[in-house]
Amino acid sequence: METFLLTLHVFVSITLILIVLIQTGKGAEMGAAFGGAAQTVFGGTGPAPLLGKITTFSAVIFMVTSLSLAYLSANPTGGSIMKGVKTVSPIEVTVPVEASGNVQPNVVVPKE
Repeated sequence: METFLLTLHVFVSITLILIVLIQTGKGAEMGAAFGGAAQTVFGGTGPAPLLGKITTFSAVIFMVTSLSLAYLSANPTGGSIMKGVKTVSPIEVTVPVEASGNVQPNVVVPKE
């Protein structure tokens, strides 16, 4: 879970940086008033509404992943993932040795 959140956090961070860099500043409309090229690809208002919504969404995801990662690092789960698993006792093996030197295994299975 923590790896997924960290990967998502890095991806959203890079996306947020790129989206902010694509946006135009507040003084960019001044050049269009004196005969600059109009931004007709995104319509009359330009890409501002679309990029604004994407920025807001990315910022919200960034904040949620930041808070989640901070919570997970402050409260580690610890312990084992094998909690609650029943352990099986090992099988006892006795090896009697005969007088002639031959070894015959004798397997004893514990009762459950």
